[in-house]
Amino acid sequence: MTSVTSISRLLQPRSVAVIGASADAGKTAGRPVAYLRKHGFTGDIYPVNPRTDHIDGLRCYPDVASLPTVPDVGIVLLGAERAHRAVQDLSARGTAAAIVLASGYTETGEEGARRQAQLMEAAGAMRILGPNTIGLVNLTDHIVLSASGALEMDHFPVGSVGVVSQSGGILGALLSRAAARGIGLSKLISTSNEVDLDLADFIDHLADDEATRVIALYVESVRHPERFRQAALKAARAGKPVVAFKIGRSEAGAQAAVSHTGALAGADRMYDALFKEVGVIRAQTFGDLLDIPAALSTGRVLRGNRVAILTSTGGAGTLVSDSYGVSGFETPPPDEATAARLRALQTGDQAALDRNPIDVTLAGLQPDLLRGAIRALLESPSYDALTIIVGSSSLAMPELMAGAIQDCLPLSDKPVIAYVSPHAPQVTALLTQRGVPAFVDAESCTAALAGMLQARRWTEPTATPPVAPAALNGIGKGSLNEAECKQLFARFGIPCTAETVVATPAEAEQAAHHLGERVVLKILTGEITHKSDVGGVAVNLPPEQIGERLRQMADDVQAKAGTRPSRFLVQEMVSGGTELILGMHRDALGTAILLGMGGVTAELFKDTTLRMLPTSGGLSREVAAAMVRELKTWPLLDGYRGRPPADVDALVSAIVAFSQMTAQLGDRLVEAEINPVFVLARGQGVKAADGVVVLADAG
Repeated sequence: MTSVTSISRLLQPRSVAVIGASADAGKTAGRPVAYLRKHGFTGDIYPVNPRTDHIDGLRCYPDVASLPTVPDVGIVLLGAERAHRAVQDLSARGTAAAIVLASGYTETGEEGARRQAQLMEAAGAMRILGPNTIGLVNLTDHIVLSASGALEMDHFPVGSVGVVSQSGGILGALLSRAAARGIGLSKLISTSNEVDLDLADFIDHLADDEATRVIALYVESVRHPERFRQAALKAARAGKPVVAFKIGRSEAGAQAAVSHTGALAGADRMYDALFKEVGVIRAQTFGDLLDIPAALSTGRVLRGNRVAILTSTGGAGTLVSDSYGVSGFETPPPDEATAARLRALQTGDQAALDRNPIDVTLAGLQPDLLRGAIRALLESPSYDALTIIVGSSSLAMPELMAGAIQDCLPLSDKPVIAYVSPHAPQVTALLTQRGVPAFVDAESCTAALAGMLQARRWTEPTATPPVAPAALNGIGKGSLNEAECKQLFARFGIPCTAETVVATPAEAEQAAHHLGERVVLKILTGEITHKSDVGGVAVNLPPEQIGERLRQMADDVQAKAGTRPSRFLVQEMVSGGTELILGMHRDALGTAILLGMGGVTAELFKDTTLRMLPTSGGLSREVAAAMVRELKTWPLLDGYRGRPPADVDALVSAIVAFSQMTAQLGDRLVEAEINPVFVLARGQGVKAADGVVVLADAG
């Protein structure tokens, strides 16, 4: 991990050199000096430009060598063809870090990659932020090292949300949107091309930053997965939730992300697995990237999914209640004691206090009644969180209403959020600044509470013991045939179907008589992965028909695939089980184990879940069991509509064994899949009925 001292000096410099500074504050090169002074930087500023003597009343120096002291940070505003020289000069002076704004590096292709390598070489021991960055903003300490036009604003609310973005433009968007919403930020850093300092470096630093309570990430790609994993785990252990918005979910988005910073990206579902492992909360929309941190930054604790909705406008209450219900939150009516407290607060029949949403109608205009209702709901054992609907009637006295809500916050650590029904940005910002995160969409309320619940429920994965060695001699290479695949699975303790390799109809008939009343016939080849697509699979065959069926299968496969099979597999017929798929996937992020609905419909239904393979070995039984229960197919395994419960323990053992095989084979294992693995009734185990394995050469 990067040096804390270097990043500390980058974020909290006592002196800043601005290389290529312009005297025209309207130009990009003129902004850094202007913004440093405008937003209250109290350290030394050294403009560097050989064409002028003074900029904004500050002495301007002809070059880095002429600076009176060694600057902590250098902002390099020169183009890509000259930036490396300034970086080299700063490094020679002993500067801690340089911020390189220029584009024209890896995102532009081979020549840009050459420039980026040149930049890194010029830096030596000095750290680099960028290139292709907009810089950083330390709102906690009033330090602006950026050229973002968003900094034209005069005031930004300071708070506890730290932002790290791989896009400079998005950094400015988040800064301005947060300010408009009243969401206080602590630090904002644009890492962009990440020639040196990257997401992991700043997550690691913000995990130690006293001013930061929540870390928000705008992610295009994770270049160093293991460093990211360790930094995210550090933040989680420190009680600082990390919320990430990852672009590139579509093919077009992924290509755009790659072209923006020149980095390879892993498959989107692999990011789901990585984030789940390390406790990162994934923002599903760009708006969520501010909404979820706004709720988390309050430090309040969501212990369950029961939400009270207090409203004076019925329609808005129903809107929020419906959104909660779709996402699995409950909105139960008040318990009798709570309902009695609510009824005692007012007379008349305008209020609906025995249901949820709890509608106080026009009584909601009275701050004392509002306080009483909030107290009753926060102290109720029936609710884990409170949502207050702010209607149009509140616009006349937003301060009174906000104050009434704020007065009640010390009574409980349960989350209290607001849904602002009319278009009232000033009310939304006021509530948020008073410690009540306010949202203008019902779905944003749901996303905020869902993020809080996820943060509460995450537990660090248990360490897995190292994989015990297994005999791996003679397993071959390339694409294994089905029999070879199952021999490999069996070495790791994965139960497989009984079967015999045959070459002739007579051998097939003889084998079938030993395997039961009904059998399966398959072609045996490592060259054809989807055997059923070419007529290479026949099921439920009586032994007396298998010889003729073998001849017909050979003809069919030759007609469809252009090759005549010479060997076949006669296999026991498994019936009555649930078909699942168990496999592995490897890409730039690492290796993951996949579990899902299996058989020929696996790709159609896409009911799957992934878990990243730990660096220490295979998956734990706890993780494997959690994967099983995440599937939509889970009810079929759990006795759905009278079905006998499946042997889930045996399935968990098979998942663990498959993951250990994957871990032990390492990079030799190019591809592996069991489809289907039959999960039989409880006590009867599981059986791998087909498999694919592709192995690289051991040498």
